[in-house]
Amino acid sequence: MKIQTARWFMAGMLFIIAGCATAPPTTPAPEAPTAPATSTSEPTPIATVTAERKAAGGDAQQTMNAIRPEFTRATTAFALDLIQRVARQDADKNVFISPANIAIALAMTANGARSETLQAMLATIGNEGATLDAMNTDYAALQALLERDDPSVVLTIANSLWARAGVPFHTDFLQRTRRFYDAEISELDFAQPSAPDVINGWVSDKTNGKINGIVSDIPQETMLILISAIYFNGAWQTPFNAELTQDLPFNLLDGTQKQTPTMFRSGMFEYLKGDGFQAVRLPYAGDALRMVVFLPDEGRTLAEFRTMLTVENWEAWSAQFAPKQGQLLLPRFKAQYDVTLNEALQAMGMSAAFDPRRADFSGMRPVPPVLVISSVRHLAYVDVNEAGTEAAAATSVQMGVTSARPIEDMFTMHVDRPFFFVIEDSDTGNLIFIGSIIEP
Repeated sequence: MKIQTARWFMAGMLFIIAGCATAPPTTPAPEAPTAPATSTSEPTPIATVTAERKAAGGDAQQTMNAIRPEFTRATTAFALDLIQRVARQDADKNVFISPANIAIALAMTANGARSETLQAMLATIGNEGATLDAMNTDYAALQALLERDDPSVVLTIANSLWARAGVPFHTDFLQRTRRFYDAEISELDFAQPSAPDVINGWVSDKTNGKINGIVSDIPQETMLILISAIYFNGAWQTPFNAELTQDLPFNLLDGTQKQTPTMFRSGMFEYLKGDGFQAVRLPYAGDALRMVVFLPDEGRTLAEFRTMLTVENWEAWSAQFAPKQGQLLLPRFKAQYDVTLNEALQAMGMSAAFDPRRADFSGMRPVPPVLVISSVRHLAYVDVNEAGTEAAAATSVQMGVTSARPIEDMFTMHVDRPFFFVIEDSDTGNLIFIGSIIEP
């Protein structure tokens, strides 16, 4: 039965590749071997692939209840830790990532990990002490929640696995990535010059053309490429009036100023005056998602603010927002960011997955050869303007062998210096995108 299932997966790969004009011809794949006993347990049932979840009615409240609070807390810790490491790495750049997208790509990969490698990956992406089944259930529920039917915003997640032609993978590994992550599974001749174009075309299509070139080349030792892509387009619940936008100075890190188109809005906001910063929430239409902008006080740097990004502080801040009359001046901004996450992920505890002497991905395919993660690359894009926000991101994991207050109490938040922001789910608080802007 397992061998028949593996053939069915491979047929799907060949069909998908055959449908691409640039896809090279491929040879029939050998039968995938039976997975080892440690990887054949039946996953915890949930509304499985995305199509089935939507067909079942997309009960957002029921799906939200399926997400464990400890999962949300752990993924928040992952997001805050990662953004601090990445921002220190690129201190002089605008930094923008999707921690949810990165975690989903790593979670798919973890389904092929075993022993120390699996435990390290679970701990790093925020699931220490959880079983593989619990992690898969959490991420399936999160994807279902984020992709809930909402005519006000567009948020789509797409996952895929690209296997080197002729290389077999365990049926159980393929089944889990399809079942919990709705992953498209394709076989591709990596030796063909057009192979990167096939994968990049898929990513570009899933991100509305915003993410291009996630794969630049495919080394000879690469056996598998796992991709996760996310796309978001949302209008503000209350748009900014474009006629009020004007060029105002923005203070750069080097002490100089840059004239920047700055949007203006006044009214009632959910606002927080914290210790050394102020913050405001900007909901998108439909109220399911929102941007939160954090502005360090004058005399405080963005780097100083980021040192305060702990789960404990984040939870305390989230509970302290309150309605307040005020006015917001926010620069229009657009940013693109490209980062390799190998170093950051190893520092966060995932070094075993990158080490040929320690890595155990025997849940993916037979050993030898030993599989290791050779590269984790992340590309992200964001465009914030008077109408709303468009954002996209993609992550590739390459596996190689080897209420009103008095007017006098109004706040003014003029974002005229480097700032921090997130796009989060309003119900659960899961962080979808996160970044810092030093030059709009």
